[in-house]
Amino acid sequence: QTRLLRIGGHLVALIPLALLLLDWQTANFSPDPVREITLRTGKAAILLLLASLAVTPLKLILGWNQLHPLRRILGLYAFAYVVLHLLTFVWLDYGLRWPLIGEAIVEKRYALVGLAAFLILLPLALTSTQGMMKRLGKRWTSLHRWVYLAGILAVLHYVLLVKQAYTQPLFLALILALLLTTRLPAVRRRIVSWRRELKSRAGRGSAGKIEPIDDAGM
Repeated sequence: QTRLLRIGGHLVALIPLALLLLDWQTANFSPDPVREITLRTGKAAILLLLASLAVTPLKLILGWNQLHPLRRILGLYAFAYVVLHLLTFVWLDYGLRWPLIGEAIVEKRYALVGLAAFLILLPLALTSTQGMMKRLGKRWTSLHRWVYLAGILAVLHYVLLVKQAYTQPLFLALILALLLTTRLPAVRRRIVSWRRELKSRAGRGSAGKIEPIDDAGM
C-alpha cells in the first residue's frame, strides 16, 4: 500500500508538467506563452507545497500514518517546479541578462518575495535525505519548520504576480492558513480528542499513541 501511495504521489506531481509539455507540443499556449509557463509552474509549485503540508494534518485527523512518505515526495516536486518557475523567469523572460534580472528583483516585489521563498526552500530540499536527517539530528526539524514561512511567501508571491486576479491566490492563502492552524498545540489537542471520541463511539477503542508532528515539508 505504501508503494502504491509513492507511485501515486509521483504520478500526480508529474501531471502539471505533462500537461505543460502537451500544450507546448500542440501549440496550445496563450498569446503570452512565457507568462503562461510562469504562472503554471508557479501554481504547480504552490499546490504541491500545500499538499505536502497537508500530509501531517491528514495523518493526525484520519490516523493514516501510511501517508507519511508523500510529504517528502510532494515537497521535492514542489521545489522542482519552483526551479522551473525560476528558470522561466531568468532564462525565457529575461534571457539570462543578469543586470536586468538584478534590477527586476530589486524593483518588483513579487520577484523579491519569490526569491526569498526559493532561498528558504533550497536548503530544505538539499537536506531532505535520510542521511542529512541523521546528520543534523534535532536541528533538521528546526530547519524544516522554515517551510511554513516559505509557504506564506509563495502565496504572497502569487498574489503579487497575478495583480488584480486575487480569487485563486486568496483561496490558496486560506488553505495554507488552515494547514498552519492545525499545527497549533491547542488545535492539535482538540483534533486528537475528537478522533479518540469518534473511535470510542465506534467501539474500536482509543486512537492510541499520537505521533509528534515533526514539521518537515520535504
